[in-house]
Amino acid sequence: MLSLIINPVAFRLGSLSVKWYGIIMAVAIILAVAMAINEGKKRQVSPDDFVDLLLWGVPLGYVGARLYYVIFEWGYYSQHPDQIIAIWNGGVAIYGGLLAGLVVLLVFCYKRMLPPFLILDIVAPGVMAAQILGRWGNFVNQEAHGARTTLSFLQSLHLPEFIIQQMKVNGVYYQPTFLYELFFNLIGLILILSLRHRKHLFKQGEVFMTYVMWYAVVRFFVEGMRTDSLYIFGTIRVSQALSIILFLVMLGLLIYRRVKVKPKWYLDGSGLKYPYTRN
Repeated sequence: MLSLIINPVAFRLGSLSVKWYGIIMAVAIILAVAMAINEGKKRQVSPDDFVDLLLWGVPLGYVGARLYYVIFEWGYYSQHPDQIIAIWNGGVAIYGGLLAGLVVLLVFCYKRMLPPFLILDIVAPGVMAAQILGRWGNFVNQEAHGARTTLSFLQSLHLPEFIIQQMKVNGVYYQPTFLYELFFNLIGLILILSLRHRKHLFKQGEVFMTYVMWYAVVRFFVEGMRTDSLYIFGTIRVSQALSIILFLVMLGLLIYRRVKVKPKWYLDGSGLKYPYTRN
């Protein structure tokens, strides 16, 4: 059988190696921003706000993703402090990036006097699309996979040959958990994009909450299949515990805001006159 293993290095510029993972993540970020800008125009939010948010959110998001990973692998990094900033050697966690990005967005909205729940609603589908695309970076790197499996099992899933071959690491086939997460998140994204413009369906903040709850459920089950999980107390998978917490918090917040706060409908937009300028 012809080997179809994908080289993680896309091309080289002298001594610099440009990897597929970086290219895929760059495209994913551009996609997320483009989706936010397009939807933001319909909700009376300036494209400049999303570009400025990108300039702060992406670098600080990566810092958060790295800190999250380092904290839960402190046993190693406490003995190798020189490796803490060595992000090029791998070791980032998407939940850390998302939490850091959330903090940046809330501060940004406060400074710009933008409605935070509406901005969260606008950016959430783009973030979800970026996550879906970004999982192909894990695929190229042959990481974030599940337990050992067999060639016959992978073939029974009717997967393309290039995916089956990429799931063979050091002569062993593994579960393509990246693909399971990607597939179910794609279903969630299609549902959110199909429903968010229906009148009197989503209040402001609920598109975002729906995204978080959907992702939390998907991640909980997929995380249970992965072999590279971060643990607390040696037995509890961090991402599973956080998924449960996020799901319950979002569900509770959604119910509370519906009953007590009675926020505006998502389709009402920001209430600002767009295009607009600030002093």
